[in-house]
Amino acid sequence: QVQLVESGGGLVEPGGSLRLSCAASGRVYAVAWFRRAPGKEREFVGGVDWSGDLTYYADSVKGRFTVSRDDAKNTVTLQMNSLKPEDTAVYYCNAITAVVAGVRYEYWGQGTQVTVSS
Repeated sequence: QVQLVESGGGLVEPGGSLRLSCAASGRVYAVAWFRRAPGKEREFVGGVDWSGDLTYYADSVKGRFTVSRDDAKNTVTLQMNSLKPEDTAVYYCNAITAVVAGVRYEYWGQGTQVTVSS
């Protein structure tokens, strides 16, 4: 099974930045970042496709967050700039290794805490 390890979370002031990393133990088809804020539903943040050429973002983070991947290192990053208190959440890395007959082979990391506060 593919193992995913997130890192880079922490405490940052509003307007600051953080860079999250998701290291995979093997090749993945696509990777997305999700987050769950306290008392809120899990929501999609951003992702990158298998080629690394297509990225997509939630409207709430578009223009502030950037997803990229380095297949040589099996690593995906989430660069977060201009952070807001509402960005406070546990961030999770989600990887799809294959889609076969409509079935997704999907893995999740353990999550990393991001706290944006003065």
